[in-house]
Amino acid sequence: MRKNSIKNTRINGEVQRFLAETIRSGIKDPRINPMTSVVSVEVAPDLKTCKAWISVLGDEESQKETLVGLKSAEGYIKNQLAKQINLRNTPEIKFILDQSIAYGVSMSKKIDEVNRADEDRHAQAEGKKGD
Repeated sequence: MRKNSIKNTRINGEVQRFLAETIRSGIKDPRINPMTSVVSVEVAPDLKTCKAWISVLGDEESQKETLVGLKSAEGYIKNQLAKQINLRNTPEIKFILDQSIAYGVSMSKKIDEVNRADEDRHAQAEGKKGD
């Protein structure tokens, strides 16, 4: 199976959907932040490994705790994955923290601040012209 084949893309989507549902409602570990989302999943073509990029809304400590909780639940998640999705091999899941959503929110706030400051500066300049 090639990396970008239709079958591989479908498997990636199924595994991502399963992981999102399991993290949201299947794992009872208090270390896992309830605002955890699965951003992307990449299952290897041989179905032996799986990289799951997750995003955690919260501070750095919460992100680390969530990763620790997910790593401790890997066995349970793999077992549930084997029961839920019928694959030749059940992949070993590796969770990777994805900072792209937090980075995007941060950049959006900075852009809004710059736009607000620019609008204030234009409003002050218009006010001085009217004097």
